[in-house]
Amino acid sequence: MKKEQLGQIIIRSEDMLYHVAKTLLYNDADCADAIQEAIVKAFANLHTLRQDSYVKTWLVRILINECYAVMRREKRVVSLEDYQPQEQAAEPKDYSDLYEALGQLSKESRLCVTLYYLEGYSVKETAELLGLSESAVKNRLSRARARLRSELEQAVT
Repeated sequence: MKKEQLGQIIIRSEDMLYHVAKTLLYNDADCADAIQEAIVKAFANLHTLRQDSYVKTWLVRILINECYAVMRREKRVVSLEDYQPQEQAAEPKDYSDLYEALGQLSKESRLCVTLYYLEGYSVKETAELLGLSESAVKNRLSRARARLRSELEQAVT
């Protein structure tokens, strides 16, 4: 695969990359950083791509690893706001209802739900991306649906 072809695929996959990053990282700036780093690494390591047909899967795996790296870096950084008194009213979250609902799920469930429902990957493809068995992916999806359903019922009542 040539770099021009990879560039076209990245442009077409822009929304998908954002959705995957947003499921792991809540801050849009962190999402942008992770996507940017993933794209740089993809171009630098294009020679490691074994089959051109798996380029999207390969790109998503790089992005997931970058999101984990951002999370590790942020774990070491303590925000200045944590040390200042809470004088200001909390700013309203700018997350959509979907991201708020997904935020209630575990990290593993969020990834499964995002890849399967939002990005349209099959159970088999999701399992390959995450390095899990198909039954593990099905179980995570089932548990996530049950949890979202129970939270919706609680919100209605």
